[in-house]
Amino acid sequence: MRNDNWWCGRFRGCGYKVTVPREAILEVLSLTDKHLSAEDIYLAVHKKYPAIGLTTVYRTLDILVSIGLIYKFDFGDGRARFELAEDSKGKKHHHHLICTKCGRIIDYTDFIDDEFELLQLVEKGLSKKYNFKISGHLIQFCGLCDKCR
Repeated sequence: MRNDNWWCGRFRGCGYKVTVPREAILEVLSLTDKHLSAEDIYLAVHKKYPAIGLTTVYRTLDILVSIGLIYKFDFGDGRARFELAEDSKGKKHHHHLICTKCGRIIDYTDFIDDEFELLQLVEKGLSKKYNFKISGHLIQFCGLCDKCR
């Protein structure tokens, strides 16, 4: 493991050490564009680091979500899914289309600028009305993909 990855500073800034399991999980997530479950991540990490257990993977994922390095999603299949919140180039903001028949997940960035303006207005209004500090949002559209229609 190399400690020169872009995420090392985030760990240290949040008071966490860079450990082999933490780096291994981030490497697995950085090498895929899929939305992996904890079990998927464990299997990938376990191939290279057999001493890392499933409990360690779950604990590490909780930490990575809490410090904002990864996002945790519920796509309705009973398994939490994870993806990087950013990479070495910065934030990877996008939303999801979810097929309710086959489970396909499509990342999209179309209309993000238009959505951003609308969501800023909505967040500002909700924050003011409910005296609530909004720190983020998730947008998922559910329906049928082109293969299932």
